[in-house]
Amino acid sequence: MRFFRGLALALLFALASQGCKKAPPPAAKPSELRIDYATYNPSSLVLKKFGWLEEDLKADGVPVRWVFSAGSNKANELVSANTIDFGSTAGSAALLARTNGVPLKTIYVYSRPEWGQLLVPENSPIKTVADLRGKKIAATRGTDPFTLTLRALRENGLTSKDVELVALQHSDGYVAWQRGNVDAWAALDPFLANALLKDKARVLFHKVEFNTFGVLNVRQEFLQKYPSYVQTVVKAYERARLWIIAHPDDAAAILAEAAKLDLDVAKNQLTQRTGLTPNEGVGIPGPQLKAALAGVIPILVDEAIVKPGTDPAKSLEELIDPTNAALAIQPAAK
Repeated sequence: MRFFRGLALALLFALASQGCKKAPPPAAKPSELRIDYATYNPSSLVLKKFGWLEEDLKADGVPVRWVFSAGSNKANELVSANTIDFGSTAGSAALLARTNGVPLKTIYVYSRPEWGQLLVPENSPIKTVADLRGKKIAATRGTDPFTLTLRALRENGLTSKDVELVALQHSDGYVAWQRGNVDAWAALDPFLANALLKDKARVLFHKVEFNTFGVLNVRQEFLQKYPSYVQTVVKAYERARLWIIAHPDDAAAILAEAAKLDLDVAKNQLTQRTGLTPNEGVGIPGPQLKAALAGVIPILVDEAIVKPGTDPAKSLEELIDPTNAALAIQPAAK
């Protein structure tokens, strides 16, 4: 009897001790850092080319895996599928993804571009946006050129119901436009630059205010677990931004190589439509980005681009997180 009583006490003590143990601490570092690169994001191309991020993470033994994004919609799909930790998109695409349930945060603004414009062939009979009634427009859903097109239609008394929107990825839309399979194309750089210089495209509509910045997003779970690594990525992006400003010709050569463009086309994209300075809203996400995204919300709702019952305004408040960019970019207070 004494034996069993002692055994019972021992078991109780063991269970009590186990219950008092603290939960294991979160992992100190990720097993790898997964990040996208894209031809619409020159900073990502510079980072990938020079391996600066790999250098920064070498001491921690964290490898970097680069994954190509063909458009903002694809970057969001990769984040949603937990294929990448960091994805670069247009601001409007990030807002759309967050509203539709993708758990991401916008942590950095890498450019203030006018990368989206509505193009027609040089000799097209279409002279105004109003002339697009009943016409076919190639556009990549969930991207800046897509929302720009919808806003352009609205400014001219039309809606998406008055045209035929042909859902094609940017590169496929370019080909369809070149072949005459569509009447107009919601173009994105660098294809936009190529169309302007090589195909003599005519700009039917452009408005820099309808382009919603180039932003870097991170999976919310990664941000919560590894904030110091988020700051490392932002620092690397800042380094790339400053390098591009100081070496515009070299940056254009990197873009030309990555996107298989002629050098003059790459220079056109970088010098004519890619803003990189803080006074243009680049760097820490701030009021300029927020204002640009607020202007997209009526389109997202009225055109039923977001899921029924969702609240884009609430998602906007949840989306932008300037904290880590501020810590990474601004010098520490003395």
